[in-house]
Amino acid sequence: MASSCLRKVISCHICRRCSLIPRRSLSSAPTSPGNHQSEEGGERGSRGPFASLLRSRSVVRFRGPDTIKFLHGLLTNDVRPFAEPPKEELASIPTPNQPLHSTSPIYSAMLTARGRFLYDFFFYRPASPEQKLDPSGAGPGSGASEMSLYADVDSQCVDEILEFMKRYRLRAKVEIENVAEEFSCWQRFGTFDEPSTAGEPEAAAVGWGSAVDDTGSSAAQGNSHGWRWFRDPRLAALGFRGIFPSDQTPPLVEADKEVDEQHYILWRIEKGVAEGSTEIPKGKAIPLEFNFVGLNAISFEKGCYVGQELIARTHHRGIIRQRLLPMIFVDGQGKEMEAKVGPGAEVVNVSSGNNAGSVTKAVGCRGIGVLRLEEALKSSSSLRIREHENVHVKAIRPEWWPAEWGHEQEEDSDVV
Repeated sequence: MASSCLRKVISCHICRRCSLIPRRSLSSAPTSPGNHQSEEGGERGSRGPFASLLRSRSVVRFRGPDTIKFLHGLLTNDVRPFAEPPKEELASIPTPNQPLHSTSPIYSAMLTARGRFLYDFFFYRPASPEQKLDPSGAGPGSGASEMSLYADVDSQCVDEILEFMKRYRLRAKVEIENVAEEFSCWQRFGTFDEPSTAGEPEAAAVGWGSAVDDTGSSAAQGNSHGWRWFRDPRLAALGFRGIFPSDQTPPLVEADKEVDEQHYILWRIEKGVAEGSTEIPKGKAIPLEFNFVGLNAISFEKGCYVGQELIARTHHRGIIRQRLLPMIFVDGQGKEMEAKVGPGAEVVNVSSGNNAGSVTKAVGCRGIGVLRLEEALKSSSSLRIREHENVHVKAIRPEWWPAEWGHEQEEDSDVV
């Protein structure tokens, strides 16, 4: 039943055998044949958007005058825009809780000295008092402004991350603390209605106090933090992401559209996107093979950071022979099947006899894994799970990939 709801509601072609349980019952969602119309001429609201509390992520706060300088030398992406005056966003109406300006989140990673992945971060800059109207709405708020950034990180590694970063802190004036009890991470995903105008800001379409969504505006009035939804900094297709006070449900989260995090995970792995240290092997994964460049996680202009040398050298050579790909598990007749495939399961090409790669995450009929492009994408490929000969693998080239990705095997150059 749960899989049937998921197939109808999210419309992401998930197999009927995937046994997922929504966080709140979807029985009240418009998924019956009478309410849920076809994808071609159907009712868009019945297919989303959906919201999930991401229990796999915890929130960490960085605070102090050296915050930007400290993070800049450790991370793959450039966080200096957080220190710049935020840019105005057109068509956004400020409220006592809605900042006059805002800075979009930044996705980044921390690497080992040898350029292997350690942790990923989504950074958010909270609104400072002078960026918001006062409670009467008459003018800018007042109060001391302190540089602080929040980051959502892998919950399984949060204590390890804190300890690791504090070792690098030395004499830098920056406090690092776990604020998971105060704040939680949420994701909105699925099918969204298009903005009413082409120039409408992306975040304002579902933001607190925006001119577009009255529900968001009224929901914002009862909270002093002014948190809002933002476009996922990796891919627009992933939806919206944000951190919100843990004691409240974020705005625009309807009771019948709040689902278990597993639904978001399925949505994400269909796009071929890994997240967290459980899906991106810690200390082993090369970020370029996990498509971090296409996910806006790496800046090649920011200067030095830990692990930069290998990343820069590999990128400028321009050859990546294996990448993270979404995959579908099917039987011998090509019918989708739920497969008990664990992380690390080997994928082999039975046509050539070569090892094609391995699975990093599997949920029901879907998975993601790092596969050799020559073996996975050529038309003659016949992929299977080595440990399960009856489980065939269909590798998919994501639509969001740049045109040149997937053709690296045609080049003569080598890559480290």
